[in-house]
Amino acid sequence: MRTALLIIDIQNDYFPGGAMELDGSEAAGAKAGELLAALRDRQTPVFHIQHISPQEGATFFLPDTKGADIHDCVKPLADEITAVKHFPNSFRDTGLLDMLEKAKVEHLVVCGMMTLMCVDATVRAAFDLGFSVTVVADACAARALEFDGRTVAAADVHAAFLAALGMVYAEITTTEKYLASLDT
Repeated sequence: MRTALLIIDIQNDYFPGGAMELDGSEAAGAKAGELLAALRDRQTPVFHIQHISPQEGATFFLPDTKGADIHDCVKPLADEITAVKHFPNSFRDTGLLDMLEKAKVEHLVVCGMMTLMCVDATVRAAFDLGFSVTVVADACAARALEFDGRTVAAADVHAAFLAALGMVYAEITTTEKYLASLDT
């Protein structure tokens, strides 16, 4: 089964000093960088997803800003594909499906940001499109949410979304476990 690495929205605005800082973005970015380096060494195809928010009223990932740039921890190489999106689902209006089909990819290893939004939407869509999916949990990051007058901690949001994805849509693992599985 041909595998590809899909790196979703690991962009500067999610890191300290950015317009939408996430809890644990630096640690998740480091793990994503570790995963990327290992899969590059194995010549696994890599697809980067970059979210740009051109709509009026957007507060982050604004066009032509440093915040919208892909973070240095996972900077694309010249021969790696970057698909630009404007919606949470990385397949919507991007051509990603055609690119993956052309590369004969059947299995996606996913990391990125935010677990609760773009990672979730993309993983569910990938599953519905027939891909098998592995989500590398420690190479993803989330943020706290407010609901019904209470704050849900980022770690709880992250865990809840991954638990839900793990029920049907994807295998959930860590960078260490995933990389170890490549050697068996």
